[in-house]
Amino acid sequence: MRADRLVAIVLLLQARKNMTAQALARQLEVSPRTILRDVEALSIAGIPIYASGGRGGGIKLDERYRVSLTGMNETEIHTFFVASNAQLLKDIGLADAAKNALLKLSAAVPTHYQPSIEFMRQRIYIDPLWWWHETEPQPFLGEIQQAVYESRHLHGIYEHFDGSIAEHILEPYGLVAKSSTWYLIARRDGVLRTYRIARFKHIALLDTHFLRSDDFDLATHWQQHLQEFTATFSGYAFTLRFHEDRLPFIRRLMPGRYSICEPGSEDGWMTAQFYTESIDLAKMLIFGLGTQVIIVEPQELHTAVMQAACDILNK
Repeated sequence: MRADRLVAIVLLLQARKNMTAQALARQLEVSPRTILRDVEALSIAGIPIYASGGRGGGIKLDERYRVSLTGMNETEIHTFFVASNAQLLKDIGLADAAKNALLKLSAAVPTHYQPSIEFMRQRIYIDPLWWWHETEPQPFLGEIQQAVYESRHLHGIYEHFDGSIAEHILEPYGLVAKSSTWYLIARRDGVLRTYRIARFKHIALLDTHFLRSDDFDLATHWQQHLQEFTATFSGYAFTLRFHEDRLPFIRRLMPGRYSICEPGSEDGWMTAQFYTESIDLAKMLIFGLGTQVIIVEPQELHTAVMQAACDILNK
């Protein structure tokens, strides 16, 4: 609804001071032209909002103007009590603060909404963690978090996916938790890159600081990164023929990592192409499927599985 969008524009500008029409459009999923019409409508309505051009320009809200929205509707209130990010917040030292915030919010909610909060809590629960995850704090997460907060350079020794070890001087921009895995978004040699925190072998905070780019938005960057990753991911491709009884196992183990080439025939066998990061993961899948799988291609995978099986039997 347009009324909700107008309120959202004011709140975004109040929080971020200055945003371009393009940035607002991406955030609110409309066109820049729509944003400009909304800005004009807000200005006519008496909201001290204005647009400026040139370097550092954009859409701004008068710094002295403040809006306080206490009239949250029932659906908006529900969103705070459905999801649980307790473990992830604990990783970065915010678990107690989040718990206290929910208690305060619950106490501040109008009395007539209280029953619906408990109703939702007992019917929907969102768990963002994978089934298996480390319960111990990740090494270096605290130091990396400090560097992100203080815009300090990091010296890191990092193990890349291919096993190579490299030393980097990084400008840490933000932390992202994907399922139960933490990633660092950092600039290196002028380019933003993604690092899996568990792969750092050593981290040292440097005394020097860097200047963050004003146009960087963490959530937007991460979504773009996900799109680029899926579009360019090559990894290791292989084709298997397996019995349809094993399809539930494949769906659990390889969600989104396969495409059916030939559906199940009368004998119950089907063919699919798979995509993993390495041949080792492909071998793990094949051994898990046992006698109900045939390797179609490539030949090197068939040879590797045969060699591994022989090594196991000769132990």
